Amino acid sequence: MPWIQLKINTTGATAEELGDALIESGAVSVTFQDTHDTPVFEPLPGETRLWGDTDVIGLYDAEADMNEVVAILESCPLLSVGFHHKIEQIEDKDWEREWMDNFHPMRFGQRLWICPSWRDVPDANAVNVMLDPGLAFGTGTHPTTSLCLEWLDSLDLAGKTVIDFGCGSGILAIAALKLGAAHAIGIDIDPQAIQASRDNAERNGVSERLELYLPKDQPEAMSADVVVANILAGPLRELAPLISVLPVQGGFLGLSGVLASQAESVCEAYQDKFTLDPVAEKEEWCRITGFKR
Repeated sequence: MPWIQLKINTTGATAEELGDALIESGAVSVTFQDTHDTPVFEPLPGETRLWGDTDVIGLYDAEADMNEVVAILESCPLLSVGFHHKIEQIEDKDWEREWMDNFHPMRFGQRLWICPSWRDVPDANAVNVMLDPGLAFGTGTHPTTSLCLEWLDSLDLAGKTVIDFGCGSGILAIAALKLGAAHAIGIDIDPQAIQASRDNAERNGVSERLELYLPKDQPEAMSADVVVANILAGPLRELAPLISVLPVQGGFLGLSGVLASQAESVCEAYQDKFTLDPVAEKEEWCRITGFKR
């Protein structure tokens, strides 16, 4: 069925309170959208991170009386009579189906293809990872994931152990295994990511070579020939002492989830123990790689 969308522009300081007002006025959902399309990063636990200029968007049932909704909102202390807003009707869609229709097989590097589990592989002789991300991050469509996949494809992983720190859908760990790694370990704070990684590993026939852990369950002593962490710049800096001990001497490290403006500070957190390569950049996102001295 169709829906009615009400959009109000505000600031990050007031967006959350205004969102509560929209819910009280009858909105079935509220989303926050950056007016200037500024990248948004995963908040820390308990933190709600918004933007300087924010559109607060409420979704209402098609039968809702929007004149009554506006009247209710005009009594909100954050708004005034005649406040600026935009109301439009939007058609309902099968968003999952639309996403599935637009997720196509993608090639990374020379050998590797990431293929949606519901599509045919384009090259049966390639290294094909069949992927259904579920609710976890990681399809290959984001530049950070793409950068990591291209890096893994460039390495000789035969017989190696790989740690995927923040494994999400398991895409990087599974790709490493399909590229020749003997063993992989995936770690994530989200139980849904662990489940998605497990499902994708079974789908690709590599589940026996993939260990998956929540941080509280991971072994105290772990090491690997290759460590990849596609998370965020803040956690990469904060967790540098933990991540730095994971690669063996001479082992490789790959970090992503970093904007170009953040690359220098992340490099500084690792340069004491690693010889770093030139930073690779794609669509304002970066990948930092090197080996442990």
